[in-house]
Amino acid sequence: MKIIFERNGLLLLVILFASFPLTAQEHETDTTAKSEHKITSIKDFMNQSDWHFHSRTFFMSTINDGALKDDYTIAQGAGIGLLTTPVKGFQVCISGYFIFNFFSSDLEKPDPTTGQSNRYELGQYDLTNHLNRKDLDRLEDLYLNYTFRKHSIAVGRMELQTPFMNMQDGRMRPTIEEGVWMKFNLHKKLTINGGHIWSVSPRSTIEWFKVGESLGIYGQGLNTNGTISNYKNNIESNGFSMVNLAIKPTENIEINIWDGYFDNVMNTVLIEVKNENDVFANHLRLYENIMFIHQDALENGGNIDQSITYINKGAQSNVISTRLGLKNNKIDWNINYTHITNDGRYLMPREWGRDPFYTFMARERNEGLGGLNAYTTNLTMSLFNKHLKSGIGYGYYTLPDVTNFNLNKYGMPSYHQMNISSSYNFDKFWKGLEIRMLIVGKLNADDKTIDPRFIYNKVNMINFNLIVDLKI
Repeated sequence: MKIIFERNGLLLLVILFASFPLTAQEHETDTTAKSEHKITSIKDFMNQSDWHFHSRTFFMSTINDGALKDDYTIAQGAGIGLLTTPVKGFQVCISGYFIFNFFSSDLEKPDPTTGQSNRYELGQYDLTNHLNRKDLDRLEDLYLNYTFRKHSIAVGRMELQTPFMNMQDGRMRPTIEEGVWMKFNLHKKLTINGGHIWSVSPRSTIEWFKVGESLGIYGQGLNTNGTISNYKNNIESNGFSMVNLAIKPTENIEINIWDGYFDNVMNTVLIEVKNENDVFANHLRLYENIMFIHQDALENGGNIDQSITYINKGAQSNVISTRLGLKNNKIDWNINYTHITNDGRYLMPREWGRDPFYTFMARERNEGLGGLNAYTTNLTMSLFNKHLKSGIGYGYYTLPDVTNFNLNKYGMPSYHQMNISSSYNFDKFWKGLEIRMLIVGKLNADDKTIDPRFIYNKVNMINFNLIVDLKI
């Protein structure tokens, strides 16, 4: 099987299929084959294909504590894509997107007090080139999908949504992966997903990187001995493989087992069980989730030189995350708890996606931590208008001391976080238009006074977001 991609080329795929069952991808783009209609011309072919357009306008601003630097930006982007109608089970998807920095504060200028760079607003553009304001375009989806009965396989560049690699769609454009992704619908109670990824284009970048080379773009933190990490471009790996068993033993219970094998670096196993039942009146449902994660370093963790490796040789981590909630078609309320043990830091490249924990809240992560206790509650409502949805969430996160480098990779203090969100989906003439608002506040929860380096863009701050999406 050989695939050749060129960044500005249209499409060049040379694929030789071996004799194995074919499966489907599990990502945001719907590749389920439609009924094949008779095609008598290229015009029929194009008319029966799915075209989509996406425009996003994104205002973001961060207000930091005291004299620490504040920032703002307005980004505008648009893209177009095509998913062809199936022909004998085959479909091709291709899409591209551009971003324009409409205006912003001086994002490249570091904070004068701490010397640190902007954390949030720069992520709207290209973190690998902060001065790039014009050439912000990316060829995104570029894959061939084959569907056979209830199985399929996709090969190329696509958007995955897994616990380890996911879109993390909190900026202008999501993370995209290049590889092969398969899905076997073996039984109504058993599905197998999996594949191998060899390249990644992380959110906030426009280039493509080999899996090992993608690490460190978002910052590298500190080694367990307190020295500055320097694993960027120093990790040797042949890619990242995943397999998922999705089991539904009863109507109310779902079990997901994931294994993520980061070649020559580490292996991560995730087991998740979900249960949901009707209770009380008004179609109110009670749901309970639990997740367990275990990680082990492989070989030397990416490099024989432990000062520039990603995970220390012999290191491990363990995580348990739980959720209890009630919901109906108008309200969803839950309480959550996550504990990362003192065995070691939970690690997963931030360039690949957001945390899978139930306590995850937008604009902060718990990756890179051990000895964590996180408590959150979230309430989402759609009471007065089916097009309007509002939410509020609160989290309390107790972390090891910022100087406990063995368990605190990025020097994050304990904190309180509150998120307030609202969205409105238009209909009729304006169908496809959505306006979203997110306000995030984080406060330092440590008792002692800490250095401003551990405050700037981490705690004692407010982050404002206003997003206008038009999807056709």
